[in-house]
Amino acid sequence: RVALLVASDIDALCACKILQALFHCDQVQYTLVPVTGWQDLGTAFLEHKEQFQHFVLINCGANVDLLEMLQPDDDSIFFICDTHRPVDVVNVYNDTQIKLLIKQDDDLGVPSYDDIFRDEDDEEGGDSGNESDGGSEPSGKRRRFDERRIERQRAKREWEARRREILFDYEQYEYHGTSVMHCTVISSSCRWAIIGLTDQWVHDKITHMKYVTDIATMQRHVSRHNHRNEDEENSLSIDCMRISFEYDLRLTLYQHWSLYESICNSCYTSCNFKLWTLNGQKKLQEFLADMGLPLKQVRQKFNSMDMSIKENLRDVIEESSNKYGMKDIRIQTFGVHFGFKNRFLASDMVHATAALLESTEKDESNSDNFIKALDSLSRSNLDRLHSGIDLAKKKLIAIQQTVASCICTNLILSQGPFLYCYLMEGTPDVKLFSKPMALTLLSKYLLKAFVHSTRNKRCKLLPLIMAAPKDVEKGTVIVVGIPPESETSDKKNFFGRAFEKAAESTSSRTLHDNFDTSIIELKTEDRSKFLDALITLLS
Repeated sequence: RVALLVASDIDALCACKILQALFHCDQVQYTLVPVTGWQDLGTAFLEHKEQFQHFVLINCGANVDLLEMLQPDDDSIFFICDTHRPVDVVNVYNDTQIKLLIKQDDDLGVPSYDDIFRDEDDEEGGDSGNESDGGSEPSGKRRRFDERRIERQRAKREWEARRREILFDYEQYEYHGTSVMHCTVISSSCRWAIIGLTDQWVHDKITHMKYVTDIATMQRHVSRHNHRNEDEENSLSIDCMRISFEYDLRLTLYQHWSLYESICNSCYTSCNFKLWTLNGQKKLQEFLADMGLPLKQVRQKFNSMDMSIKENLRDVIEESSNKYGMKDIRIQTFGVHFGFKNRFLASDMVHATAALLESTEKDESNSDNFIKALDSLSRSNLDRLHSGIDLAKKKLIAIQQTVASCICTNLILSQGPFLYCYLMEGTPDVKLFSKPMALTLLSKYLLKAFVHSTRNKRCKLLPLIMAAPKDVEKGTVIVVGIPPESETSDKKNFFGRAFEKAAESTSSRTLHDNFDTSIIELKTEDRSKFLDALITLLS
């Protein structure tokens, strides 16, 4: 029997679907437990440690000393499949209870064993042995022994200082490794693997270069799988599932929306046109005119558009986009077809599942939302997926309106080493942004928009800290830190360590519960002293 502890993110949900399928095939009994943070993980382990010996942790557990945190029995074994980096060094070098499931070509950059661990027993044994004889030895010998001991202590201090330096360099930045889906991909699960990878791209966790490399690997898997199916020429039923490699538009949910609304609410086009300005709105109208598409067609649902327009729509949009400086309006991705009627791009499914996972429509528990999001990934549950797409549209509209309002009312302040934005209580849709994924997506969109709109060259290179009310009754805010927005950004985030240090130095009441260390909860009244400490720390 296996306890499956799964974090609340899309990549983890997809890996969970694959493992469920594998367990089902091999008739392995398992218990699925959703976990939203470290406290949840600790509670889940305590509740299940008596019944289970094997624990599989998906997208959680790699970046802390797990044995220190959970204090398990010696016979408990943990299989960790997690994209969070850096991996804690104790987890890397413990091969009895901790089994890391990581792609072989993932460079972890782990310091060598001898640089961070040394055997204390030998030294202490050597010292104490000599000391006990010391009383009967002549004073010259004792002096030589004291010199040796001083030398050893100095060497130890130097080694410890070097160890601190090595560990600081290793643990300084938080980033994400290869999607956990890539570690577990099997032919029948290509769809989930693709969604897991696309989640990393949509939520800006990996570089564009890494996305393109990983998508090429996925393409080989899919081609091989599709080719095998082509041999069984007439065996495909009318409602079969088909996955195809696409070079499609970076317009969010455009096939389930109107083209106009998709352009207005997609980060890429919205930022390039600066749609929060009158000039940007005018530019958009010129862009639509340049494409020669009637407004009536552009404003109605994509499914209802004339076939003659839809046939070469991508080429028409690409041609006009090039004139308006949007050279990379198309992106390598995958589409999935369920029969003839339902077609979804991988990004559609990421947005829909994320909206279900963090839904604030009804006061449902995190576990309820988790199960709904997991259901939406099953092809037998398309209604759930469609409801997720409707929620995702509302979320994207809320994000764009909030971005426009923040920029137009100058809510983004330069605090010296970083930009800062605080969403006040009473801001429209503020409840939606009390969730980590939604607030992170808003922060990424807002920083991109700010970089496009500001003339201050220095501000373009700064990271952003964003805060929003989390729980009004408890008086807490959720704080997210994201790295600077640039084409060459390596997506490494230093805010996790900075938040810890700032909270420590000011005794701010913080909760570092999220698996992403750059997302914390903070008492509202401690906000100003916490920010002051961050400014001092990062200046």
